[in-house]
Amino acid sequence: MGKRVLLIEDEPNIIEAIRFILSRDGWTVETHSDGGTAVDAVNAKAPDIVILDVMLPNKSGFDILRELRNSPDHAARPVMMLTARGQQKDRDMAEASGVSVFMTKPFSNSDMLEAVRALAGQTGDA
Repeated sequence: MGKRVLLIEDEPNIIEAIRFILSRDGWTVETHSDGGTAVDAVNAKAPDIVILDVMLPNKSGFDILRELRNSPDHAARPVMMLTARGQQKDRDMAEASGVSVFMTKPFSNSDMLEAVRALAGQTGDA
């Protein structure tokens, strides 16, 4: 598996934080901020991992995740969901939709890196 992440997030501070954390570890981080065209972005970029915000303009992360899971091209693609709303119902909805990892904001740098490495099948030594 490669080291390419597509970050679908609309908050500039979160985008920069994740880009910084992952690029220092050798990841290529591409970004997209519109929920309405997020599935098209995944199709076009074919990343190894998708990091997906729950609350996006034009379409929710839950809807995007369901669309990805219903596509043969993306059914098995690792998807991490991020949310500022860490309620159990959000976690349950994400799991029912087929999320690989669910992470709440704020997150620690080490938790983000560890989760992405785990999704890529890497060890903590990478």
